[in-house]
Amino acid sequence: MTGEPRSAGADLAEAAVEKLGFTTGQIVQEYGWDDDVDDDLRAAVQDVIGEELEDEDYTGVVDAVILWWRDGDGDLTDALVDTLGTLAEGSSIVLLTPRPGQAEEVDPSEVDEAATTAGLHTSGSVMCSEEWVATRLAAPKGAR
Repeated sequence: MTGEPRSAGADLAEAAVEKLGFTTGQIVQEYGWDDDVDDDLRAAVQDVIGEELEDEDYTGVVDAVILWWRDGDGDLTDALVDTLGTLAEGSSIVLLTPRPGQAEEVDPSEVDEAATTAGLHTSGSVMCSEEWVATRLAAPKGAR
């Protein structure tokens, strides 16, 4: 602790990371990074896992994926299927989309449809910052 005051965003991010199931030692790959992502959330994930996030070029097996997604980024189903290639069995994708009312927000029905088509199901959403909501996507038990 540096003695600096904590932001409300940092507290919100830490609570979200706990609810999303990140744990120490996980390898987490990040897709869709841009200058609009929430740095408090990224820092909170890295603090919990004890490592830097892997970028889109990483080719090893990962324990979780963070996918930042905005309306207009392309086909969400394709993006979800692409992330499944390196995901360890029993792992999950954390889909981060702009909160309702934000620019480039993604309709929840689009998330549900893309997840179902990719063979995933939603297992809860968490407000993780002032601008982003996280939806945890997991393969059904016994799949793969």
